[in-house]
Amino acid sequence: MSSTTTELADLQRALGQLRTSVGALRSRYGDVNAVRRISNDVERLGIDIAELTSLPVPRGGAGPGAAETVIVPDTPYDSSLWRDADDEGVGGQRGY
Repeated sequence: MSSTTTELADLQRALGQLRTSVGALRSRYGDVNAVRRISNDVERLGIDIAELTSLPVPRGGAGPGAAETVIVPDTPYDSSLWRDADDEGVGGQRGY
């Protein structure tokens, strides 16, 4: 079973638990707006999970169009980069 398949199975299991909990809430509180909204959200999650299950399993990587990770070093920047820059919102540092 691939990682994606396992994740989808976990989602479906969690969705089943949510449906059970919403049923318990409906029994306790009745058909109030809050319970209806939660129920609607759970149904929309079910639709989205079903859509994901119908898609082909992606092969490695983060999928099509995934952005490349850019690593930004922790070292200080060269102060000459900021020589002619003004602080945004503070105004210029030159005495105009």
